[in-house]
Amino acid sequence: MDGADRQADAAERRIVGLPLRAFAPNAVTALALCFGLTGVRFAIGEEWEKALAAIIFAGVLDGMDGRIARLLRAQSRFGAELDSLSDVIAFGVAPAMVMFLWSLQDAPKFGWTAALALAVCCALRLARFNSRMDADVQPHKAAGFLTGIPAPAGAGLAFVPVYLWLVTGETLFREWYVVMPWVLAIAMLMISAIPTYGWSSIRLRRSWRLFALAGVGLLGAALVTAPWHSLLAICVIYVALLPFGIASYARVRLRG
Repeated sequence: MDGADRQADAAERRIVGLPLRAFAPNAVTALALCFGLTGVRFAIGEEWEKALAAIIFAGVLDGMDGRIARLLRAQSRFGAELDSLSDVIAFGVAPAMVMFLWSLQDAPKFGWTAALALAVCCALRLARFNSRMDADVQPHKAAGFLTGIPAPAGAGLAFVPVYLWLVTGETLFREWYVVMPWVLAIAMLMISAIPTYGWSSIRLRRSWRLFALAGVGLLGAALVTAPWHSLLAICVIYVALLPFGIASYARVRLRG
């Protein structure tokens, strides 16, 4: 093929545009962004359960888009940038607005500052992730661990006081002096350097696979029938696993 033919072929590909397989994961990311912002809309109307459900569903979509991209071999720099932008809005800005409207606006001082901390730390975490994307040495990633808690998990953990309020009806969990320290702690965990479990760091024994599949099915049923109890239990387990993640990473480093 001579130069003229190659130019004609390239021009034809530009006219045809992006294949559908490259469009699909970006569409899922855009949906996650929309659901995150829809959570803010529900929070403005004080529809708290719908607000939480919208942001949590955005987290489900966020977990799907990367896997769809890898499955279709449609990874791109554009998709990575769009995913980070979506994460900042859906798991940083939206939860910050929900927590401010739900509780932190009642603080005499620094309520908005605490909400901002959640959004800013989410953005800083994602900026750190993007800056290290092409780095040759990433000790946590090489061992299958994450650095700090990921943005979707941070959003879910930030809502723990809301889960408690929905489950118990106790107004104490809505008080700003309870919510503010918790939100600030989650913000700090997002930008921390502690190693946390990632999907690639979890290994299931062959004999446990059927039990794991049964557990996933039961978890899905629990999320449908008692969503706030189930999400609260997931958050408790996640926080309880943080020290084990640190210890596991230390053992991996020693073996390395």
